[in-house]
Amino acid sequence: MTGLLSSDVSLAVAYDVALLDLDGVAYEGASPIEHAADGLAAARGAGLRLFFVTNNASRPPQDVAAQLVSLGIPATPDEVYSSAMAAVQLAAKRHGSGARVLAVGGPGLIQAVKEGGLQLVESADDRPVAVLQGFRESICWADLTEAAYAINGGAEYIATNLDTTLPRERGMAVGNGSLVAAVVSATGVHPLSAGKPEPEIFRLAAERAGAHNPIAVGDRLNTDIAGAVASRVPSLHVLTGVSGARDVVRAVPTQRPSYLGLDLRDLDAPHPEVVHRDGWWVCRSARARSLGPQLELGRLGSLESHDSVHLTLDEYRALAVAAWKAGTEVHCPRLTVVEDL
Repeated sequence: MTGLLSSDVSLAVAYDVALLDLDGVAYEGASPIEHAADGLAAARGAGLRLFFVTNNASRPPQDVAAQLVSLGIPATPDEVYSSAMAAVQLAAKRHGSGARVLAVGGPGLIQAVKEGGLQLVESADDRPVAVLQGFRESICWADLTEAAYAINGGAEYIATNLDTTLPRERGMAVGNGSLVAAVVSATGVHPLSAGKPEPEIFRLAAERAGAHNPIAVGDRLNTDIAGAVASRVPSLHVLTGVSGARDVVRAVPTQRPSYLGLDLRDLDAPHPEVVHRDGWWVCRSARARSLGPQLELGRLGSLESHDSVHLTLDEYRALAVAAWKAGTEVHCPRLTVVEDL
């Protein structure tokens, strides 16, 4: 994708189901994200159905739904789809119902295995046909070693996701991908991944939600947005989590979102078109262009001498398209997108 999509009506009207990421979008660890609850309430009120699709495989859907409710976001377990559930569906598809699997992960993965018709075993000595690995805060050496024994014994290796980090209140914590790396180092075997950015989780989630025209919403370019691009689902990127505005402006084609927003309030808003006019990329009154690797903003001129720039959402949209159309890697300072200057 080389540009942005536009919508004269709000995204909540233009699409039927939002496939929403959680960490960095609806909440950050145990803390709410500002405007998430009111943004989602407005989107629901406009007719958009919400479906929460997360790479976090550690908790069962009922626990995720309970946390959302505690943060003022109505949700039911049936509206939650995790990478644990996707991993189980992948294993069942490859090895059949009733296949023996060793699950290394949290309650969410264990529940998904049991409800997905697979046979849960406790040891590599039980000769599982697959090892499923998901995140659990208390995973230890013994757990990872048991997985390594089974994989070295011929079990297929399936990871719920390969996120190396998780956003938490204190910063970026170690994610499942970092734990998977230890097993890869010990076995030399790289796992299949069931979670984002693989497109299968989007397809399975949309199917479960009964979506005909879904939109994905996420904060992380290399998982949420890359997965949406791979699955050909339009996406909204919000600036409440991992990937910032500078990351978006410099994003490679496979990680470019369809729409840009500040937070979840932008689900219930129209998204103006970015057009090319007189050598500039224009979004309403905002203008930006690229001269080779150099970016210019109509209001400020060249950004080359700036260490940090505050810009409006429309300026951000114009700047992103200018950078994406440049045909080369652009120089870009730190960017802070604000509602008003």
